[in-house]
Amino acid sequence: MRRRTSRLLGGIALVTSLALGATACGGSDDGAGTESVSAEDIQAALDKGGTVTVWSWEPTLKTVAADFQKKHPKVKINLVSERSGDKHYTALSNAISAGKGVPDVAQLEYFSIGQYSLTEGLTDLSGFGADKLASAYTPGPWNAVTEGDKVYGLPMDSGPMALFYNKKVFDKYKIAVPTTWDEYLDAARKLHKADPKAYIANDTGDAGFTTSLLWQAGSRPYKVDGTNVKIDFGDANAKKFTDVWQKLIDEKLLAPVTSWTDDWYKGLGDGSIATLSTGAWMPANFESGVPNASGQWRVAPLPAWTQGDKASAENGGSALTVPALAKNKELAYAFVEYANSGEGVASRVSEGAFPATQAELKSTEFLGKEFPYFGGQKANEIFAASAANVADDWSYLPFQAYANSIFNDTVGKAYISGTRLEDGLKAWQDASVKYGEEQGFTVEK
Repeated sequence: MRRRTSRLLGGIALVTSLALGATACGGSDDGAGTESVSAEDIQAALDKGGTVTVWSWEPTLKTVAADFQKKHPKVKINLVSERSGDKHYTALSNAISAGKGVPDVAQLEYFSIGQYSLTEGLTDLSGFGADKLASAYTPGPWNAVTEGDKVYGLPMDSGPMALFYNKKVFDKYKIAVPTTWDEYLDAARKLHKADPKAYIANDTGDAGFTTSLLWQAGSRPYKVDGTNVKIDFGDANAKKFTDVWQKLIDEKLLAPVTSWTDDWYKGLGDGSIATLSTGAWMPANFESGVPNASGQWRVAPLPAWTQGDKASAENGGSALTVPALAKNKELAYAFVEYANSGEGVASRVSEGAFPATQAELKSTEFLGKEFPYFGGQKANEIFAASAANVADDWSYLPFQAYANSIFNDTVGKAYISGTRLEDGLKAWQDASVKYGEEQGFTVEK
């Protein structure tokens, strides 16, 4: 499940500022090479027992931890879950920098993995056998945890995107569900004309949402090769996004409401916000946050940039990683594999988590699940198809958290002033380049 706090990581340069060209792990060589750990080594560690400290905000891990301890009674899982958002990343970065207090397992959002792996803050799990699990996962999440032949975590969940829409509102104004973003623009115009208080969507500027739509459009603004980085938002595919979204902004067809606020939940509930383009982790948030609209909403494939194109994108999602300074790596990996590849996956899915694993996404039980909130719709069929259509060549910056933190100071101006989206993206690009160079990256102009 995506957390609302991913855009609040401003000012946290994280481990990228701990020194490029030097190990960020207090001189340890644990993260520098690939360790070789056999299945026998892992079993021996489980037989011996010990404590595994896990830093995670994911609620479904409580059940997984309890089940794992029953299966391996000599192992204690110490689940530390009170930290979230910036506090989680700050605490982890500080522990790595100090060389003490580092957890055995750390949950990381996909966009943040690169900044830890680059400075050798994470264990390469390929030597534990993680590299053999590639086919078990969907392309987007697996790409997010790997770099070449190195594996820096196992995908925990995913956020293949879909279009959530208020069927009651669409039916009332006889609006067809859009299959392309041009049709989406037309629907926005028709809705707002019929009811000036109703909007097709809300948007006040969100880095994660913007990069997801660029991903779907085929734009690849970030290219990363170690400390060599290229940032370019000027390609033709990025223009597909800016052309449509600029019209939505210019014609005031987007509700000036920030996501995850009380006004946002109110808008989703009363129909004044008629669609939401986001990840497959959203249903549980609808059920808990907008209970009064149960039965009114439905799910459809994300609109395409070109008629007939099935390309989708990820929005949100995270992995479980083993920090390079973890004390019990064999036990840590055993728990990570159990939670994200073994029996723990089914347990988490039963509690509402959206899987990144192919087996669950293709299972009859998963695909056949009916969602009462969405009028009995088998929404997982749409989510699973979306996951299969995510291109696996997307890259995040090794300092994506910082880049996201300055989004509203650059691109965000397009939502509140005369700044054009294209100019905002160029300003974001320039500011990101400047920061990258200051942190010691080689940034291609």
